[in-house]
Amino acid sequence: MISSTEWLVTIGILGTVIILDLILAVVRRNKETTPREALGWTLFYVVAAIAFGYFLPQWAPAEYRKEFIAGWLTEYSLSVDNLFVFIILLTSLKIKKESQQLVLLLGIMIAIVLRIILIFLGVALVTRFTWVFFFFGAFLIFTAYKLIEEKENVEEEEAKLVSFLRNRGFSNFGIALIALGVTDLIFALDSIPAILGLTTSTYVVITANIFALMGLRQLYFLLQGLMDRLIHLSRGLSFILAFIGVKMILHALHSIGLHVPEVSLELSLGVIITTLTVTAITSLVATRNVEKPQP
Repeated sequence: MISSTEWLVTIGILGTVIILDLILAVVRRNKETTPREALGWTLFYVVAAIAFGYFLPQWAPAEYRKEFIAGWLTEYSLSVDNLFVFIILLTSLKIKKESQQLVLLLGIMIAIVLRIILIFLGVALVTRFTWVFFFFGAFLIFTAYKLIEEKENVEEEEAKLVSFLRNRGFSNFGIALIALGVTDLIFALDSIPAILGLTTSTYVVITANIFALMGLRQLYFLLQGLMDRLIHLSRGLSFILAFIGVKMILHALHSIGLHVPEVSLELSLGVIITTLTVTAITSLVATRNVEKPQP
């Protein structure tokens, strides 16, 4: 169990990092983020997440390390997929590159608050009602099947939302901020059940989500040039969601007394890492001869 002191220290440190990131975004709101800066900050947040997971057993149960790494990788990879929708949204709204980092950070902060609310609800459900695993598992399998089409539907819903807000007199900055928050909430309906299939620890789920979201602002600028190259990302994420969905259903069947195999966390972690690696390599190889569009 995580003590109140450990919760407070964790929230204090993560909250301080988020506030410092916000201050930096405000100070640099009129400056464009360079690829070198984006790469540096992205590596910083990735290393910070890995270090957090590595040292986690110092104040938490040992199994939390694997649960955190698997959960963070899943949330982070799903967030990468979401970023491509963000890129399309901010580009269509003609938000200046200098202002994009502030919009992204404020949108991410809204997303963190919304996700924490959903996480507490989700953990409460899965710890009290075993049948919820059947529902979440089936939902993830369905989501995996519909992933590509659903992304198109999200973009259509965003277009309707943008038109509605514009007709109400909202500025492009305000529209982008609201649209990012709503979009992430939609994607959270997929990602939170996915991580609940790996762990039911509120502490692990919340920290994994926060670490996955904190570096998205910098990752956004890093991925702009790769948007047309990661062509197999949706297929890889579909496989991961389907795999976790099956894992949840097997766990639910086992919980009601049926003798079915359970998927270990080690196997889950291996499948996630292997799938993401294969997805990235095959995407980059398949698009290695694609010419970059002229500015």
